[in-house]
Amino acid sequence: MDIAKLTGVSQATVSLVLSGGAVSDQIAESTRQAVLAAAAELGYSVNVAARSLKRGRNHLLGLYTFEPVFPTDQRDFYFPFLMGVEEETARQGYDLLLFSSVGSGDRAIYTGGVNRLKLADGCVLLGRNVRREELAELVQEDFPFVFIGRRELEGAELSYVGADYVAATSDLVAELVRLGHRRILYLRAVEDTEPTRDREAGYRQGLAAAGITVDESLIRRLADPADLSPESVEHWTDTAGVTAILVEPSEDNRLTTVLDTTSAAARVRFPGDCSIALLGDPPSWTPELRDWTRFSLPRAEMGRTAVQILVDLLGDPLGAPRQVTVPCSFVPGDSIGPAPDRMWSR
Repeated sequence: MDIAKLTGVSQATVSLVLSGGAVSDQIAESTRQAVLAAAAELGYSVNVAARSLKRGRNHLLGLYTFEPVFPTDQRDFYFPFLMGVEEETARQGYDLLLFSSVGSGDRAIYTGGVNRLKLADGCVLLGRNVRREELAELVQEDFPFVFIGRRELEGAELSYVGADYVAATSDLVAELVRLGHRRILYLRAVEDTEPTRDREAGYRQGLAAAGITVDESLIRRLADPADLSPESVEHWTDTAGVTAILVEPSEDNRLTTVLDTTSAAARVRFPGDCSIALLGDPPSWTPELRDWTRFSLPRAEMGRTAVQILVDLLGDPLGAPRQVTVPCSFVPGDSIGPAPDRMWSR
């Protein structure tokens, strides 16, 4: 074993130290510290290394999130992902280990150079604020993981389950074109993430399929949902001839709160004055809120599929990365309609 070779002690001694408990106290403190230091240097998680000496896998799957996502109620955006992961993990006969933050700083997979995820046989990763350098380390040490959401890493192929944002956005553009819209504003997120790039690709693809030339001035970054005010909508419709808006939902309720306020104002009517649709699910939605036109991610299905892929990877460690894209579903809502009669020319 690498730790035994590095420290010059027997494998049995390494096993005793890493197993913890009263028995490990019989080992000289200097030896114990040397073994623990070697384990940290080699990236072993203590408990896992001990158990792996005895029987191989732990039959544990991990779930790690790059930001706090554990829900407070069933309406939370992340709840269906977590529900799908939990259900499929149980169906596969594994236990689920949830990894959360350690300490008060930013979340990190590696603590003191040690991969904490090695407590599990493999891990499902979830979250938007990805640490690419940590993904690279996981790939380097061949640790099995599957990301919920399409993720790219230079020089490596990752396993993931992604929503088909390209087709869903293109289909929304096609529906707006069918309703007579030609000046469609796309308000994209500021961050240049894979989901945002996919949505923009879908927007361009939908316009191209309709024979409409992309007007680059109609692709704008929405830094703050508050910028989607009645005054802004009036400006876009009056000076740029916009008749429809596609917007990426924020991870919190700020966007839908602003939209509810804007739609309640007498100055702008959705869809009378301008149609609007969300390129994804709002963080939470209940029947008393306005039913915005949007597409919905198959979140529970994505969670289940991620676990299925992870189990496949554990059974075939030398196999190629698995990448699955699942379709979204259109939610008609009540915020798009026929394009208003509005003459505009540049």
